[in-house]
Amino acid sequence: MASSEIGVTGFYKNKNIFITGATGFVGVSLLEKILRSIPEHGDIYLLVRPKKGKEISERLEEIKKNSVFETLFEEKSVEQVFSKVRAVEGDVGQENLGLSASDRQLLTENIDVIFHSAATLDFGDTLKTTVNINLLGTRRITELAKECRHLAVLVQVSSAYVNSYRLDADEVIYPLPRDADELIATIEKLSPQELEEETPKLLGNHPNTYTITKHMAEHEIQKCENLFPCVIVRPSMIIGSWKEPSPGWTISKNGPQGFLMGAAKGVIRRLPVAVDLIYDYIPIDIVVNTLLVAGFHAGQVKSTKVEIYHATSSTRQPFRWAAVENGISDYLHKYPLKSAVWYPRLKFLPSITWYRISALFVHLFPAIILDTVTRLTGGRPILMKLHRNVNNSLGMLEKFIFTEWRFTAEKTSELQKWLTEEDKRHFNLDLSDLKWDEYFVDLTLGARIYLNKDPKKTLDDARTKDKLLFVLHIFWQVLVISFIWYIFACIIGKSMYSSVIIVPVIYFLFQLL
Repeated sequence: MASSEIGVTGFYKNKNIFITGATGFVGVSLLEKILRSIPEHGDIYLLVRPKKGKEISERLEEIKKNSVFETLFEEKSVEQVFSKVRAVEGDVGQENLGLSASDRQLLTENIDVIFHSAATLDFGDTLKTTVNINLLGTRRITELAKECRHLAVLVQVSSAYVNSYRLDADEVIYPLPRDADELIATIEKLSPQELEEETPKLLGNHPNTYTITKHMAEHEIQKCENLFPCVIVRPSMIIGSWKEPSPGWTISKNGPQGFLMGAAKGVIRRLPVAVDLIYDYIPIDIVVNTLLVAGFHAGQVKSTKVEIYHATSSTRQPFRWAAVENGISDYLHKYPLKSAVWYPRLKFLPSITWYRISALFVHLFPAIILDTVTRLTGGRPILMKLHRNVNNSLGMLEKFIFTEWRFTAEKTSELQKWLTEEDKRHFNLDLSDLKWDEYFVDLTLGARIYLNKDPKKTLDDARTKDKLLFVLHIFWQVLVISFIWYIFACIIGKSMYSSVIIVPVIYFLFQLL
């Protein structure tokens, strides 16, 4: 193994970097880390997809306003931080990446490093859409890479779940279930309705269109391994930051941070999870460090075989919901929301069926009441729509909720050992010090600030409101139990006093829900 003495910052010094997916969770986090920790980087080119009514320059201004840069802006001005950042109009879903001839020439003549993180993560997207963005988008990136005059390394952001048909997966590329070009040809000749009907058969043992197309994208990268150093990094479920740029920072609503966002509002009160299963979650700052270190290693040793690294926790620092089950509601009350609409209380349920039954009482009925009040006061009701979307997605997510995967990360661990002591501090890949209960306290605060947009200065008012919501919560429970008690007494023809035995039964049933 070649020397690591040059260091991560030494390797990327003066190198021009091209990033796709820069407006996404991974891409913008990677950009922030480079700007903060590699001060002598070269020019950074961001592939930015045009949006209706917005110029590329406007989209770059939106990126600058991302909360991920707050720490950086405490030390430097926006102009200083972004002095070498350039937005390039393009789209991985278009031929030639949607680049103009001049922009393509600019990139091929200048870029030294490519980080490809653009993808569609929607499990519900059609096979045609995911093939175009995830598979063909990666192929288009490799075509650009082949034209680059002095490319040092190509790094692709994949997913540990490309191998979700295996319960145990190693840091290797597994064979494809079918030829990629054959799949592309099949999609082209089928009508949308025919494709929808054929999709389950075309997926084979893959659970959805995302995993199969990301699996195929890895093989596109592998085809280039003899041309220039190539890296594939496979994160599992990416969650908010552990340490950088600040503990709990996130802009993603996927996974636990999304649950906490809704739970803090009081509108998500139940979750279908198996508390004793290992769930593979990985903080975003560990993912970003893995991308940078893996790119450094492959470029430094000039590897001629694609290097694959798992940014995962299941075999290094496994997480089980049982570790935070008893504390999760306390976290929500430690950092309550001023905008909460119901008293927060989050409970885990062991099956989708049980969740659906419980949701009828603790999600849908309250949503009807609150949406009605919102409508009468001139607001926009959203809770029923939110819960419908959750229920509609459960079928696609059930496999991922109730399956335990183990992703080995031996190569990633070796990569950490290869680093200098200084790089181990600044570009850490090690999870041994990660304490999940403490992490979730930070994530709860992060979801409050960055997802619910409730700053720290409102905490005192929020805690006062939390106490009020608790009183209303108790009053509501008493009201509902009393109503059911009254109906029961009427049915059996006795007084409420004579039928008081039903009260603990009703309370017990409430606890089950």
